[in-house]
Amino acid sequence: MAYADDEDTPLAAAAAAAVYVRRGLKGTFAKPKHTRIITIANQKGGVGKTTSAVNLAASMALAGLNVLVIDLDPQGNASTAFGIDHYEDASGSFDVLLDGEAIADMMSAAEGFDSLWVLPATLDLAGADIELISTVAEAKRPFLLKKALANFLEDHEMDYVFIDCPPSLGMLTINALAAVKEVLIPIQCEFYALEGVQQLLRTIEFAKERLNPELEVSTILLTMYNSTTNLSASVVEEVRGYFGKKVLDTVIPRSIYVAEAPSFGQSVMTYDPGSTGAVAYLAAAREITERKRKG
Repeated sequence: MAYADDEDTPLAAAAAAAVYVRRGLKGTFAKPKHTRIITIANQKGGVGKTTSAVNLAASMALAGLNVLVIDLDPQGNASTAFGIDHYEDASGSFDVLLDGEAIADMMSAAEGFDSLWVLPATLDLAGADIELISTVAEAKRPFLLKKALANFLEDHEMDYVFIDCPPSLGMLTINALAAVKEVLIPIQCEFYALEGVQQLLRTIEFAKERLNPELEVSTILLTMYNSTTNLSASVVEEVRGYFGKKVLDTVIPRSIYVAEAPSFGQSVMTYDPGSTGAVAYLAAAREITERKRKG
């Protein structure tokens, strides 16, 4: 994107970025030949998992791609970020998993977007693991989401589906792993960055062996990068050394605007499209589409 290098001041660059996102972005992302379904997972909390799901999806939708976000986290933060209610009597992913409702009947259009939909989380989702174990036959439990998605995609054209998992490795995450070919793992550029990732990788390997032989970790996204510390730089080097080419070139910086946006029911892409966080997520989203296209 040329605007970042063409402007003389940070303020001018931010203004140019905002104009580009609002007016010049549509049609600039490559459409995949087939729907890409990506589970975003990390059982360690506070790594930017939901933030990444929201802003990658928002970036792609602003570029004109059709995107569905499935919120499987009982906290419902992805739903909140898109202005979708997830109060006690609301409908959403719980109804799809436990009651066999159709995704199309439970999803809602995200505010401010023409081509982005959300299957929201609800408070009932907190008890989903217990409900699944007590009411669903063991052989069917891991594949409820996969079946629902297959039925949905028969009649609805989507370019990307992002599944936001809870910060745990329970039955909801297992359903998310059984339903996809790709896993994206966000890793924060802080102390103990790889803590817990080994356990997640073991769970992914288990799911691949037992449930889904096509499953793979396709993407690592580094988040919360602080350019003023040596620690962030060393974490980037460590993660790139471990995961190699799976790590995106784009690194997401710490940004107050990224943190503030959900409290206003928005992604950072609509809240402050000229901020460094928005520009970084846009670059990461573009990189995801380009990497797959070239590969």
